Amino acid sequence: MERAYYSAPVREFVEAGRAEIMDALRTNDFQGSDRRQDVAWESQIAILQDQLRGLGSGHVMLEYTIPRMGKRVDAVLLHSDFVFVMEFKVNKRAHRRQDECQCIDYALDLKNFHEESHCASIIPVLVSTDAEDEEADMVRCDDGVYNIVRTNRGGIAQIVEKTRGLEPGCKVDAPAWESSAYRPTPTITEAAVALCSGMPELGDITRSDAGAKNLGATTDALLGIIEESRRRGSKALCFVTGVPGSGKTLAALNLVCGRQGVPGERALMLSGNETLVDVLRESLKNGGACMEKYGGAAAAALIQHIPKFRSTILDGGPPVERIVVFDEAQRAWSAEKLAKGARAKGTADPEASDPDLLIRAMDGHDGWAVVVCLIGQGQEIHDGEVGPGGWLEAVEGRPGWRVYLPSGAGSAWPGGAEPGRRAALPDLHLGASIRSFRGEGFARMVGEVLDCDIQAARRSWEDLRGRYPVAVTRDLGRAKRWLKGRARGSERYGIVASSGADRLRPHGIYVRAPIKPKQWFLAGSDDIRSSYRFESVATEFYVQGLELDWACLAWDANLRHSGGAWSHHLFHGNGWRAIKRGRERAHLINAYRVLMTRARQGMVIFVPEGDEDDPTRSPEFYDGTYEYLAGIGFEDL
Repeated sequence: MERAYYSAPVREFVEAGRAEIMDALRTNDFQGSDRRQDVAWESQIAILQDQLRGLGSGHVMLEYTIPRMGKRVDAVLLHSDFVFVMEFKVNKRAHRRQDECQCIDYALDLKNFHEESHCASIIPVLVSTDAEDEEADMVRCDDGVYNIVRTNRGGIAQIVEKTRGLEPGCKVDAPAWESSAYRPTPTITEAAVALCSGMPELGDITRSDAGAKNLGATTDALLGIIEESRRRGSKALCFVTGVPGSGKTLAALNLVCGRQGVPGERALMLSGNETLVDVLRESLKNGGACMEKYGGAAAAALIQHIPKFRSTILDGGPPVERIVVFDEAQRAWSAEKLAKGARAKGTADPEASDPDLLIRAMDGHDGWAVVVCLIGQGQEIHDGEVGPGGWLEAVEGRPGWRVYLPSGAGSAWPGGAEPGRRAALPDLHLGASIRSFRGEGFARMVGEVLDCDIQAARRSWEDLRGRYPVAVTRDLGRAKRWLKGRARGSERYGIVASSGADRLRPHGIYVRAPIKPKQWFLAGSDDIRSSYRFESVATEFYVQGLELDWACLAWDANLRHSGGAWSHHLFHGNGWRAIKRGRERAHLINAYRVLMTRARQGMVIFVPEGDEDDPTRSPEFYDGTYEYLAGIGFEDL
């Protein structure tokens, strides 16, 4: 795949006619350039030819595509084993922050996901053509990406000259760099827009290294089940399991978006997670090509919150969709939970669970239908959730249904279809996290931490150290500075905490105050409602299924480590009460599991000092937890 509209050695580029270069750019611009774009290109070509004429060596690429973002870098210069990523702002007299973030994002994307750039030294350069001269300060960060360098139309040659004497990260060969594999791991919102817009297939926008399960294999397995069900005129209940961050929702989006337009089919993604639905829908609204392809209402209808869908199937009639994917299906409500909600609203009691209602409705289709249940391991955080068993019970007595389980799961989930109507497929389980692309195995380590297996956690941390930073501190201010110091470009950061962390209030952390999810997860740093501002905190109920680049986990006394084990507590009235019920204890552990696995790139854990004068915040409630986490080996701030 040719990623650059124009590519040539520096010597060839500076001698080429500008009309020749413009023809190449226009030919490769499938969207069609306008006069404004042509003027910008002509200016960039003139500036680069003038500034690079004295180099004698190197390679130039214009309009280099960044697949994950669906955007293009104005120019990439490879010279003396350095990679210069240039963003031009023609006729601009000032360097704007949003332009700096854009350029840094490009550089970081190459560093993280472009194989030939993993060890390279990358210098992001913002060229505001009419800005005043500015001294270029070359500061290399630990990962080999330099701080942003700002310049104007006459300063590029000077920046390149400043790299003389600097040690590059590794040798950069132009042909190898240009043809390098590019395996990005998108955020869930980026993936939603990319897939809905008909951008690269999921296999092209997700990492596929040896340690991560290829999501394409899971999609292929589901497509095979759909085709078999269609051919046989039968119905299927499929389970896709996975560790936190393994890409279950990506698989759902890939399936649902990929089936749009297939004759005789409609596909829908359902979720009981209202925040996830709202944030993904907002992303689709801003997704440009997605709206052009489907229209606003249709695009938003690809993803629905379960209560709205539930109201359309209460009469037992089949929905228009033949394929329904239920995200976080372990969170589906039991009959008792639905009855309690109906009484509270004064509506009719459906006298059935969510799985019963959906299976009954899909059973009403003549011929085939498929229900896909995405099950997160260790993600149950609500009372009234049915778990996988509730779905298996829903197909009992329905002979037209066949159940597909991940290999090894059949004997662990009793009930449901008879053994002759079950099939086990290895590709229905996603065993490796792709969210933490810096730290393969981080989800496993979180499990070891929460299982109080400190020796295993220490071994896992030794393997992760240096690739996925984790720090602990007793000072919230230091935690915030750590986040700000680590994040670059538009990388998102914020504070998360357990919904039961009621005694973080003295630190300005109010878990009972609801956030505005669309703004918290999507708005920029200039919006006080965004995660960047630290003015609001997201609990496990808001962040499940979503993610940040960098997170601060504020750890309260509801989960305390003492004597090699956890003690579980609930704040009630004016004091803490011990949680004795096993299910409620599991929910608390799972809440911290969700919180600990939200960060794509790194995390800092804030454990308060406590206050001897406040019996609800006694230092002994916190000291054991801090010592346990620090004892694993995390960086102590």
